[in-house]
Amino acid sequence: MDTTICPWCHTEIVWDEELGPEEACPHCGNELSAYRTVNISREDLNDELEDEEDDDEHEHEHGDDLWEEDEHDGVVPVFNSLDAYRDTYDLERYDSAVAAVLDEQAEVPECPQCHEYMLLAGTVGVSDFKSAAPAFLGAPLLNAPFSLNVYVCPSCFQVQHSLAEEDREQWVRNIGGLRK
Repeated sequence: MDTTICPWCHTEIVWDEELGPEEACPHCGNELSAYRTVNISREDLNDELEDEEDDDEHEHEHGDDLWEEDEHDGVVPVFNSLDAYRDTYDLERYDSAVAAVLDEQAEVPECPQCHEYMLLAGTVGVSDFKSAAPAFLGAPLLNAPFSLNVYVCPSCFQVQHSLAEEDREQWVRNIGGLRK
Protein backbone atom coordinates (compact mmCIF):
# COMPACT_ATOMS: atom_id res chain seq x y z
CA MET A 1 0.00 0.00 0.00
CA ASP A 2 1.19 3.52 -0.84
CA THR A 3 0.76 6.64 1.25
CA THR A 4 0.05 10.24 0.37
CA ILE A 5 0.17 13.35 2.57
CA CYS A 6 -2.77 15.73 2.14
CA PRO A 7 -1.37 19.20 1.34
CA TRP A 8 -4.37 20.79 3.07
CA CYS A 9 -4.69 19.05 6.44
CA HIS A 10 -1.30 17.24 6.46
CA THR A 11 -2.95 13.90 7.21
CA GLU A 12 -1.32 10.72 5.97
CA ILE A 13 -3.64 8.95 3.53
CA VAL A 14 -3.06 5.25 2.98
CA TRP A 15 -4.61 3.96 -0.23
CA ASP A 16 -5.01 0.49 -1.63
CA GLU A 17 -2.98 -0.35 -4.75
CA GLU A 18 -5.94 -2.19 -6.27
CA LEU A 19 -8.27 0.81 -5.98
CA GLY A 20 -5.60 3.40 -6.79
CA PRO A 21 -4.95 6.79 -5.22
CA GLU A 22 -7.68 8.86 -3.60
CA GLU A 23 -8.94 11.86 -5.57
CA ALA A 24 -10.08 13.70 -2.43
CA CYS A 25 -8.81 13.61 1.13
CA PRO A 26 -11.14 11.46 3.26
CA HIS A 27 -10.40 13.67 6.28
CA CYS A 28 -10.86 17.24 5.02
CA GLY A 29 -12.57 16.60 1.66
CA ASN A 30 -10.19 18.77 -0.38
CA GLU A 31 -8.98 17.59 -3.75
CA LEU A 32 -5.53 16.03 -3.82
CA SER A 33 -4.68 17.21 -7.33
CA ALA A 34 -2.15 20.01 -7.69
CA TYR A 35 -4.25 22.70 -9.33
CA ARG A 36 -4.87 24.85 -6.26
CA THR A 37 -2.62 26.99 -4.07
CA VAL A 38 1.12 26.70 -4.34
CA ASN A 39 2.92 28.82 -1.75
CA ILE A 40 6.23 30.24 -2.88
CA SER A 41 8.49 32.12 -0.50
CA ARG A 42 10.60 35.01 -1.74
CA GLU A 43 13.75 32.92 -1.42
CA ASP A 44 12.23 30.14 -3.55
CA LEU A 45 11.13 32.69 -6.12
CA ASN A 46 14.60 34.26 -6.32
CA ASP A 47 16.27 30.84 -6.56
CA GLU A 48 13.85 29.77 -9.30
CA LEU A 49 14.44 32.99 -11.27
CA GLU A 50 18.19 32.43 -11.11
CA ASP A 51 17.74 28.84 -12.28
CA GLU A 52 15.50 29.98 -15.16
CA GLU A 53 18.09 32.53 -16.28
CA ASP A 54 20.71 29.77 -16.39
CA ASP A 55 18.29 27.47 -18.26
CA ASP A 56 17.39 30.21 -20.76
CA GLU A 57 21.05 30.73 -21.58
CA HIS A 58 21.47 27.00 -22.27
CA GLU A 59 18.25 26.82 -24.32
CA HIS A 60 19.38 29.67 -26.55
CA GLU A 61 22.70 27.96 -27.08
CA HIS A 62 21.06 24.67 -28.07
CA GLY A 63 18.20 26.19 -30.06
CA ASP A 64 15.43 24.59 -27.92
CA ASP A 65 11.88 25.86 -28.21
CA LEU A 66 11.21 28.54 -25.61
CA TRP A 67 7.49 27.75 -25.66
CA GLU A 68 7.89 24.12 -24.62
CA GLU A 69 5.33 22.99 -22.07
CA ASP A 70 6.51 23.15 -18.49
CA GLU A 71 6.56 19.99 -16.41
CA HIS A 72 4.21 21.73 -13.93
CA ASP A 73 1.64 22.64 -16.58
CA GLY A 74 -1.70 23.63 -15.08
CA VAL A 75 -0.34 24.73 -11.69
CA VAL A 76 -0.65 28.45 -11.13
CA PRO A 77 1.66 29.57 -8.32
CA VAL A 78 0.33 32.22 -5.98
CA PHE A 79 2.87 34.25 -4.07
CA ASN A 80 1.87 34.08 -0.42
CA SER A 81 1.79 37.72 0.75
CA LEU A 82 1.88 36.52 4.33
CA ASP A 83 5.49 35.35 3.93
CA ALA A 84 6.60 38.99 3.94
CA TYR A 85 5.78 39.07 7.67
CA ARG A 86 7.55 35.80 8.58
CA ASP A 87 10.63 37.49 10.10
CA THR A 88 8.66 39.92 12.27
CA TYR A 89 5.60 37.93 13.40
CA ASP A 90 4.88 34.46 14.75
CA LEU A 91 3.04 32.94 11.78
CA GLU A 92 2.48 29.61 13.51
CA ARG A 93 0.44 31.38 16.17
CA TYR A 94 -1.23 33.38 13.38
CA ASP A 95 -2.24 30.12 11.64
CA SER A 96 -3.62 28.70 14.90
CA ALA A 97 -5.66 31.84 15.51
CA VAL A 98 -6.98 31.79 11.93
CA ALA A 99 -8.08 28.15 12.37
CA ALA A 100 -9.84 28.98 15.65
CA VAL A 101 -11.70 31.92 14.07
CA LEU A 102 -12.73 29.79 11.07
CA ASP A 103 -14.17 27.17 13.44
CA GLU A 104 -16.50 29.82 14.89
CA GLN A 105 -17.78 31.15 11.55
CA ALA A 106 -21.17 30.04 10.23
CA GLU A 107 -20.10 30.68 6.61
CA VAL A 108 -16.58 30.14 5.31
CA PRO A 109 -16.15 31.38 1.74
CA GLU A 110 -13.11 30.40 -0.31
CA CYS A 111 -10.77 33.10 -1.57
CA PRO A 112 -11.14 33.49 -5.35
CA GLN A 113 -7.43 34.31 -5.64
CA CYS A 114 -5.62 31.62 -3.61
CA HIS A 115 -8.47 29.31 -2.48
CA GLU A 116 -7.75 29.68 1.23
CA TYR A 117 -10.72 30.05 3.56
CA MET A 118 -11.64 33.67 4.34
CA LEU A 119 -12.26 35.29 7.72
CA LEU A 120 -15.31 37.41 8.49
CA ALA A 121 -13.75 40.77 9.37
CA GLY A 122 -17.07 42.49 10.07
CA THR A 123 -20.02 44.15 8.38
CA VAL A 124 -20.44 47.46 6.64
CA GLY A 125 -23.74 49.31 6.41
CA VAL A 126 -24.85 50.63 3.06
CA SER A 127 -27.27 53.54 3.16
CA ASP A 128 -26.40 55.53 0.02
CA PHE A 129 -27.55 53.00 -2.57
CA LYS A 130 -29.75 53.30 -5.64
CA SER A 131 -31.26 49.94 -6.47
CA ALA A 132 -31.98 48.62 -9.90
CA ALA A 133 -35.69 48.09 -10.54
CA PRO A 134 -36.16 45.69 -13.47
CA ALA A 135 -39.37 46.23 -15.42
CA PHE A 136 -40.22 42.55 -15.03
CA LEU A 137 -40.39 42.88 -11.24
CA GLY A 138 -41.69 46.44 -11.09
CA ALA A 139 -39.87 46.87 -7.76
CA PRO A 140 -36.30 47.44 -6.58
CA LEU A 141 -34.05 44.40 -6.11
CA LEU A 142 -32.64 45.64 -2.81
CA ASN A 143 -33.69 48.53 -0.59
CA ALA A 144 -31.23 50.61 1.43
CA PRO A 145 -30.17 50.46 4.16
CA PHE A 146 -28.65 46.97 4.17
CA SER A 147 -25.43 45.37 5.39
CA LEU A 148 -22.59 43.56 3.70
CA ASN A 149 -20.34 40.96 5.30
CA VAL A 150 -16.67 41.77 4.68
CA TYR A 151 -14.37 38.74 4.34
CA VAL A 152 -10.58 38.96 4.22
CA CYS A 153 -8.23 36.20 3.08
CA PRO A 154 -5.67 35.49 5.81
CA SER A 155 -3.09 34.47 3.19
CA CYS A 156 -3.23 36.91 0.27
CA PHE A 157 -5.42 39.62 1.92
CA GLN A 158 -8.04 39.75 -0.85
CA VAL A 159 -11.36 41.25 0.30
CA GLN A 160 -14.79 39.91 -0.64
CA HIS A 161 -18.30 41.08 0.20
CA SER A 162 -21.57 39.19 0.56
CA LEU A 163 -25.05 40.24 1.56
CA ALA A 164 -25.52 39.96 5.33
CA GLU A 165 -27.83 37.20 6.57
CA GLU A 166 -30.49 39.61 7.84
CA ASP A 167 -30.80 41.24 4.39
CA ARG A 168 -30.92 38.06 2.31
CA GLU A 169 -34.60 37.58 3.12
CA GLN A 170 -35.32 41.03 1.67
CA TRP A 171 -33.43 40.06 -1.52
CA VAL A 172 -35.36 36.80 -1.96
CA ARG A 173 -38.70 38.46 -1.11
CA ASN A 174 -38.11 41.36 -3.56
CA ILE A 175 -37.23 39.04 -6.42
CA GLY A 176 -39.42 36.03 -5.82
CA GLY A 177 -42.16 37.29 -3.56
CA LEU A 178 -43.96 35.40 -0.80
CA ARG A 179 -45.73 32.10 -1.33
CA LYS A 180 -49.44 32.42 -1.78
